[in-house]
Amino acid sequence: RSTGEPMAYILGSWGFMDMELEITRSVLIPRPETELLVELLLDLPLPEHTTLLDLGTGSGAIALSVARNRPNWQIVATDISHSALRIAAQNARRLRLDNVHFVCADWFDGLACLFDLIVSNPPYLAASDPHLADLGFEPVQALVAGSNGMACIEQIVRRSGSRLKPEGWLLIEHGYDQKTRVGRAFRDSGFEKVASHRDLNGHSRVMLGRRPL
Repeated sequence: RSTGEPMAYILGSWGFMDMELEITRSVLIPRPETELLVELLLDLPLPEHTTLLDLGTGSGAIALSVARNRPNWQIVATDISHSALRIAAQNARRLRLDNVHFVCADWFDGLACLFDLIVSNPPYLAASDPHLADLGFEPVQALVAGSNGMACIEQIVRRSGSRLKPEGWLLIEHGYDQKTRVGRAFRDSGFEKVASHRDLNGHSRVMLGRRPL
């Protein structure tokens, strides 16, 4: 701990929602801001047998917390990191959740079906972000994106319209100073009912929108 290593990595586990997740340095440490995203999606008006896609699942925090609360839903969780997917799959087995299917993919690549709901906590920090100095133990590929932190968000928003069913929803966690740019990306891609939600610190943190009918 004296070297600055986070407790989650030292302990090998960390709490998220009502779960205890295995955590290694292959995945980000789950944070309360991401719990907001889960709470918001669980409140959406969705079918009983919703299909959900979690992009960049990491430890599986989002996908598994939804799976626990919505056992009738079918969930696909992707990540480009084999190491991250191993951790997520181990968490699913330990929690005895069998309605999550893990896929190694670069965002949507290789997925052919449409979903009722797409969620993501993608990389959204700029390479020059001063907060990176305090995140040296976490995987940089899960933190940093090009175009001043917007590259992954813009790609996900742009491609989600063709991967959602009519009136399907997209929810994305973003940086505290990205509300305007993320909202513009949603609207430029044709999403309706676009709305921003604040985290416990009062920062705009999650953007959601619905694909038109």
